[in-house]
Amino acid sequence: MDPRTMQVNRRNFLRGAGGAVAAGVIAGDAFAQKKPGVPESIQTGSVFRPLTESEKLDRIAANSYPLRWIFKNRNNVGDKATVQKMQAKYGAITALDYPAYAKKLFPGVTKFDIWSSLFGDIADESQYEPMTIMGYNGKERQITEFNPASANGTKWLEKLAQRQKEEGVFCHHISNNAPRDICELDEAKRKAGVEVAKKWLDGAAIIGAKSMRINSGGPRIAPSPQPNETSYPKNPDIEKYLSQCIQSFKEMAEHGSKVGVKVTLENHWGLTANPINIRIIVEEVNSRWCEASPDFGNWEHKYLVYHALNDLAPYAHTTCHAKFWDRWDNAYGPGTHIDVQRNVRIMMNNGYTGVFALEYEDGPWDGVEGAKYLFEEVKAAL
Repeated sequence: MDPRTMQVNRRNFLRGAGGAVAAGVIAGDAFAQKKPGVPESIQTGSVFRPLTESEKLDRIAANSYPLRWIFKNRNNVGDKATVQKMQAKYGAITALDYPAYAKKLFPGVTKFDIWSSLFGDIADESQYEPMTIMGYNGKERQITEFNPASANGTKWLEKLAQRQKEEGVFCHHISNNAPRDICELDEAKRKAGVEVAKKWLDGAAIIGAKSMRINSGGPRIAPSPQPNETSYPKNPDIEKYLSQCIQSFKEMAEHGSKVGVKVTLENHWGLTANPINIRIIVEEVNSRWCEASPDFGNWEHKYLVYHALNDLAPYAHTTCHAKFWDRWDNAYGPGTHIDVQRNVRIMMNNGYTGVFALEYEDGPWDGVEGAKYLFEEVKAAL
């Protein structure tokens, strides 16, 4: 075999061996050169040295989503019984309290990820706009959405920035559901969605966020290929949605470059349920201000849990969601769930130098307990 082929095959094997090679101690002549995108401070010749405790903590962010039950909010996130139970156990907070709460919950962590539905002073109507959205059940429902461009909304963001400074805990990423219709075929809706995203990017800059997730929008189930009597099946519908999404992310990345905030695509639903579609969009946008923000658990079937993450990892540089979710009774074996440590190593073995946000979804613990579990799992894998 040609020696060059042997070297490529070895690199590809090591690159995919997420569960077999500890991220801190990869060695070998294939890795002898300095690693692009990996700080020299964690390289020692041909060997990655283990991270210090301080360096591990710098790679972790608190996440508001598993804590959403204890936040005071306008849209009654979650069922009332769970909210009452969680707030009776842990108390109730607002987003302005979040930096201090994260600091207490995860000692040494100085970053957080915050969900867009938790923004704003719930007593101030002027910070919000009424919105009609489509629910999971296909029925429309009315909500109110924080408007970061409103006068009082901007003042509230400035208060949050001040709280961050006081606590020494800062916003790293916004998990944003507010910009909608990003890939809509109706051009007026698509443009309106992009304008909402731009307002949020401006707001993200006020609180110093490094990145912001924006959903692709469109149908919750991506269009499937259709039979063709004379040739292979074709899927012209998905091409249309992808074209619109690419155009939107080009426009949003351009705006993000002006304010210093990256736009990211998370594996959610619709177009982004398939990792190849995220890769297509990121590659076609071709901007350092547009990248992937993979989630360990948001997949349509269990075989994507590790393989799809390995596909997306090279396209992520800033943020990912380290998630535990018992959505599947087993992920590769009886009695097992998502292997958080394996997924962390998959990211690290792909040269990921970004942050792991602790997004516990569901399982044997409540949101606070689950987030603490993830904290220990991510530290152990790092």
